[in-house]
Amino acid sequence: MEPGTSFQKRLEETQSDVVLMGNMVEKAIERAIEALKNRNLTLAHQVIADDNKINTQRFAIEDKCIGLLVTQQAAELDFRVIIAMLNIITELERIGDYAEGIAKIAVLIGDEPPLKPLIDIPRMAEITIDMIHQSIQAFVSRDPELAMKVISYDDAVDALNEQIYRELLTIMMVDAKTINRATRLIWVGHNLERAADRTTNICERVVFLVKGKMGELGTSKY
Repeated sequence: MEPGTSFQKRLEETQSDVVLMGNMVEKAIERAIEALKNRNLTLAHQVIADDNKINTQRFAIEDKCIGLLVTQQAAELDFRVIIAMLNIITELERIGDYAEGIAKIAVLIGDEPPLKPLIDIPRMAEITIDMIHQSIQAFVSRDPELAMKVISYDDAVDALNEQIYRELLTIMMVDAKTINRATRLIWVGHNLERAADRTTNICERVVFLVKGKMGELGTSKY
């Protein structure tokens, strides 16, 4: 096999590892919310334990990226792909931490009676998971237009987070005994909102990869 062919094969394999990591993070959020909704402490503890697998995946990809860089066989576009992957896995690892945080909140809540039916939080999670999935798809397909579309979903996540905050604040004002439970749910919303923000950072890296310049999505810089 020619050296250049070997390099491209390793690059493609590393990209596949990034896709796998994205799937792991999506699943972590999905399972953390399921644990919260169903008071499933066993599942919550599993999400917490599995965060180590996400971290391990990140470090393995970093090692591969460094190995690709030191071969000195990368063209300019290859360099951008490697740099994008290094940044994307950092964002994914942090999103995994937010999923772990939600699972820990589920453990804290335990079998306490719910303050209200969980409708907006699962909806936030659904949008966030879809954003993660599509941002990785945009990376794989080198599609800045899809990246721009994903960023537009962040407004819906922010709006739901604000709605959740207002509703829970009202509940706390009416009954001070609900403060602990309400505060924990506020933190769940915060974690999902931050996860969506991290996803927009992934989208910025997709634009960087394709166009070779940095900036915030949705600005005149693109």
